[in-house]
Amino acid sequence: MFSTAFLDIPALQGASGTVTLPGSKSISNRVLLLSALCQGTTVVHDLLDSDDTRVMLAALRQLGCGVEVQGTTVTITGLGGRTWPTEAIEFFMGNAGTAMRPLTAALAVQGGDFTLKGVPRMHERPIGDLVDALRELGCAIDYLGNEGYPPLRIRQPALQLDKPIPVRGDVSSQFLTALLMALPLAAQDRAITIEVVGELISKPYIEITLNLLARYGIAVERQGWERFVIPAGSRYQSPGTIHVEADASSASYFIALGAIAKGDGIRIQGVGADSIQGDIRFMDAAAQMGAHITSGPNWLEIQRGAWPLKGITLDCNHIPDAAMTLAVMALYADGPTTLRNIASWRVKETDRIVAMATESRKLGATVEEGPDWITIHPLPAGKWQRASVHTYDDHRVAMCFSLAAFNADQVPVRIEDPKCVAKTFPDYFEALFSVAHTAASNIPVICIDGPTASGKGTLASRVAAALGYHYLDSGALYRVTAHAALQAGLTLEAIDEAKIADLARSLPVHFEGEQVLLNNVDVTDAIRSEQGGMNASKVSVLPAVREALVQLQHSFQRLPGLLADGRDMGTVIFPEAPLKVFLTASATQRAERRHKQLISKGFSANIDALRADLEARDARDMSRSVAPLKPAQDALQLDNSSLTIEASVEQVMVWWQSRQVFG
Repeated sequence: MFSTAFLDIPALQGASGTVTLPGSKSISNRVLLLSALCQGTTVVHDLLDSDDTRVMLAALRQLGCGVEVQGTTVTITGLGGRTWPTEAIEFFMGNAGTAMRPLTAALAVQGGDFTLKGVPRMHERPIGDLVDALRELGCAIDYLGNEGYPPLRIRQPALQLDKPIPVRGDVSSQFLTALLMALPLAAQDRAITIEVVGELISKPYIEITLNLLARYGIAVERQGWERFVIPAGSRYQSPGTIHVEADASSASYFIALGAIAKGDGIRIQGVGADSIQGDIRFMDAAAQMGAHITSGPNWLEIQRGAWPLKGITLDCNHIPDAAMTLAVMALYADGPTTLRNIASWRVKETDRIVAMATESRKLGATVEEGPDWITIHPLPAGKWQRASVHTYDDHRVAMCFSLAAFNADQVPVRIEDPKCVAKTFPDYFEALFSVAHTAASNIPVICIDGPTASGKGTLASRVAAALGYHYLDSGALYRVTAHAALQAGLTLEAIDEAKIADLARSLPVHFEGEQVLLNNVDVTDAIRSEQGGMNASKVSVLPAVREALVQLQHSFQRLPGLLADGRDMGTVIFPEAPLKVFLTASATQRAERRHKQLISKGFSANIDALRADLEARDARDMSRSVAPLKPAQDALQLDNSSLTIEASVEQVMVWWQSRQVFG
């Protein structure tokens, strides 16, 4: 998952391949709470691992549920038939509406001494209509801040079950879902009726709730979309095991990707047209805009069809979350697209109508908006603008606008706070980059070259982490190659030169910070030893190996970008890199650093000998005939003799930002 302050997505040219989606957030949190309300144990497979589900799991642990997590399989031992906690409990719900609303209802019906709080945005999301309905039932709920909004205090109820319970349906379907899930706890000796006031929005989400309730033994009688009756004697029954469908809302980004991007199409694993999730109907809207879509059991395939896409006018009540993706697809259409009946956007993680309009305008689009609608005009070639997209701590804003990187003018897009996608799809950007492609010239490279012990590895790995870029420690490659060759039973002599070169071309090596992993095994200490250095020297004189490693180094230039450190990154390997830094430090300072490093590892060392050795190595590196150590002509020199690593990172980031201008 990207944890950077921003993520710069280079101009993308096409996409092909397969994406496996995470589990549905809506289903995951419903299933967790329903499992908690049962007696006995429920095994939940393919659960979404995200911020929202972690919030719910934490709350269930506080209530005393047994929770065992093994990857995406979670075992819940429920509260049914057990005594609920009598002590006061305070729950932190983050910004998870799918956890806050139903948990509030279940706690209020059951009763206790509970406080529910969240992040500041959660305290701006309305919950008054749910609280009003619960108070009609006899629940005791107090507002601890602004009337109609969290945080909340829940006390013991005095339930009154002799009349229908009214709840508004035109603000959020989560209010009705919360009641439907909580009221079976009270329907022991009589039926309970819920009456919806106003038009019920987001009906497909209620269908998810009813479908899951049936799986847990609650057969709700639905009378149109106005009345819902929970039968007398209702009691939750564990299904034993249950599988969570992949998230249909998350599928929308890759359905859109297949419709927008050139290539052989996108295959989505984990959800198909027969999904119980209403957002799967996004595929119908995408098809109206021109996408070619086929489906089978648990999969979808999307090909680019009509181009440009077709502008449409659509009532989006049935796909409120996924409809946001249509707003970005509209930028690639042949005429304006109007999305209607989306008032619920205004009470989500942010005011999504304002957010989508504001950020689309940054890209250069003309946008009109109203209380419950938005119209987006397409952006023709020549009109796209570089933009830094503010994401409002809203996962869907971040994922939607990543698709703007496929624009006709080949300008990059910056996504601020990319980690916000953790709410529903922590690995979204990794999934996007696994199928997207572009010319190597579009993928930025930052080179940091310098002499031995100048600190270039530490600096490069820190800058790579700050930008979310891949990292290449070129100096380690000869050491890793020698290590891998010996593991394969080869000698480090000319007799095995061709075999070592073949091995080096596809060496399964990658770098995590300053760790070196070969076949996902940490070999850092093994290759950094004195013997590792001697072995590296043996293979470095083999011309075929040197040529193979040049190819390997070029293969590290992958989306979204690369940080490469070494001695010839900017002069030989990536001469077209947009930023080259030549890192220097005095031999005295470098000797002191190396001395501290060796002492910390338990090795004895003489600082004067280290300095002499570094000076001799500098002389050899600068005078060698192949790729001598020297700054590239356009390199920026950074003497870090008296700088902290933090100051050095800041300087490189400033230089990089000056080359990446976003409007």
